[in-house]
Amino acid sequence: MKSVPLFAMFGITLIISCTPKTVPAAATKTITAEYLAQGKTIYDNACKKCHDLPDPKDHSAQDWVGIMNSMAPKSNLTDQQHEMVYDYIVSAIKE
Repeated sequence: MKSVPLFAMFGITLIISCTPKTVPAAATKTITAEYLAQGKTIYDNACKKCHDLPDPKDHSAQDWVGIMNSMAPKSNLTDQQHEMVYDYIVSAIKE
């Protein structure tokens, strides 16, 4: 009879140890006015080399993902610059 509680305790311990660990939430990116100004500068300079600049409000944030991904190979921007431009555009849409 002692084996039943011991077996139950072992089973509970096994179940608890197999549950996934909690993953800490991703760090929230702080976007400053200076960061957005840098994004706007990159947008104004890099994008204007090839075409007129559309008003960011002409498209949704989701549309901009596709637009920017199609332009990325031509732009020679780093991933960080690409992200800065996108963050600037999204902030301009919200204004």
